[in-house]
Amino acid sequence: MKSEVKDLPQDTIAAVSTAQGEAGIAVIRMTGPASASIAEKILRLPKSLNNFKFINSRVMNLAALYLDDAPLDYVLAVYFKSPLSFTGEDMVEIHTHGGSLIAKLCLEALLDGGARLAEPGEFTRRAFLNNKIDLSQAESVLGIIKAKSEEALKSAARVMAGELSNQILAIRDDILNIQGSIEIGLDFPEGEEPLINNLELLEQADKLNLKLNNLIAQCRTGCLLREGASVVIAGRPNVGKSSLLNALLNRRRAIVTDLPGTTRDIIEEAIIIEGVYVRLTDTAGLRETDNIIEADGINLAREALSNADVRLWLMDASQEFSGQDILYLNNFLDLKLDNSVIVLNKADIERDNNNLDYLNNLNYIKISAKTGYGLEDLKKLIISLIVKDGAVNSGLNVSAGQLEELKACAENLAGVKEAVLINAGEVIIADLLSAARLSLERVLGIESSEVLLNSIFSRFCVGK
Repeated sequence: MKSEVKDLPQDTIAAVSTAQGEAGIAVIRMTGPASASIAEKILRLPKSLNNFKFINSRVMNLAALYLDDAPLDYVLAVYFKSPLSFTGEDMVEIHTHGGSLIAKLCLEALLDGGARLAEPGEFTRRAFLNNKIDLSQAESVLGIIKAKSEEALKSAARVMAGELSNQILAIRDDILNIQGSIEIGLDFPEGEEPLINNLELLEQADKLNLKLNNLIAQCRTGCLLREGASVVIAGRPNVGKSSLLNALLNRRRAIVTDLPGTTRDIIEEAIIIEGVYVRLTDTAGLRETDNIIEADGINLAREALSNADVRLWLMDASQEFSGQDILYLNNFLDLKLDNSVIVLNKADIERDNNNLDYLNNLNYIKISAKTGYGLEDLKKLIISLIVKDGAVNSGLNVSAGQLEELKACAENLAGVKEAVLINAGEVIIADLLSAARLSLERVLGIESSEVLLNSIFSRFCVGK
């Protein structure tokens, strides 16, 4: 049951589901109880089929599209009888020849026949309301539509297939069982043995946390696949930041000169690395300067560094590190080490020096942006830092909001363990379990409000 959701819609909606422009076909969708009768008003089927509802469901049928009693196009019509359709309602799809005008005229005829224009995401919303998919699967449709890389598409497909839902439902059922035992125990007369003791509670909480943390790792990876990972290239002037950007893109995007301070602004470009969408940012060289424009670029560079998913700090391997290099290096290492790499560029002209003594066991890699040496290894290293605790092929394409709900669940489960250890009492433990469960239910749409649904489905395109 989905709480606070209005009664199921009884009207019939229609929309063009394919993009505007010339193409081989255009698809017009219609769903609702009057779909077949409205379609009959503009389509002429073969004489052997007297009634639109008598045609074979889920089978393409040749039909003539009539407007103003004149044939306008020959189309393929598909009737999906409830409940065997995407929305769970009666549905009709009309496949016309591609072209904005014919699709527009067909849609207008359906609207004149009694349908109304669908709102963004309304087809998927009806599928959710009719229990054809849960809310996580509904959001995965948007993930499929907006996927920028092959891996993002695969991770969205895994969610659509129910991989996320199944894991969440299993954790939710475990929470419900524990919560039920505690709730029953609250009604026991004082002195009777509870259905679950503290030791069992701790064991169950640990098992749940392990399952949930594994799921969160998959979703973190999927969220990065969905949104794209930010990789920032930083360093002092003239160490080859722009050259590295150009080399990774395999084209000349940033200006490269021997003059320090050439890059005054941040430059952003996108690239696919091993199926992962990556946003590369080339930044102004970090140094002290009196030039106002360059100083603004440096401030933007520092801001980009602080927000990056992966930080590449470039240093010149052909020169002995100066005191300024060491100072900047130490400042860089004050940032998170788990997503930072020291990149020693110009390895093709590297000379004997003591540079490696300063790096000790730090995470570094040697490359040459000029010759391409080490670039493939750098790409692999970038991907390993992006996915961290989860494999790319196990990522689950989720939104930031879904990930936050899973984290909230984990926090409440951690609170359960703490509450048990300090003997906070069954009431507090039951409340924490309830809050954890509700977070999971919001991801699935079991607990959802009209405001939440409006927020989610308004991001979809019309006709989806």
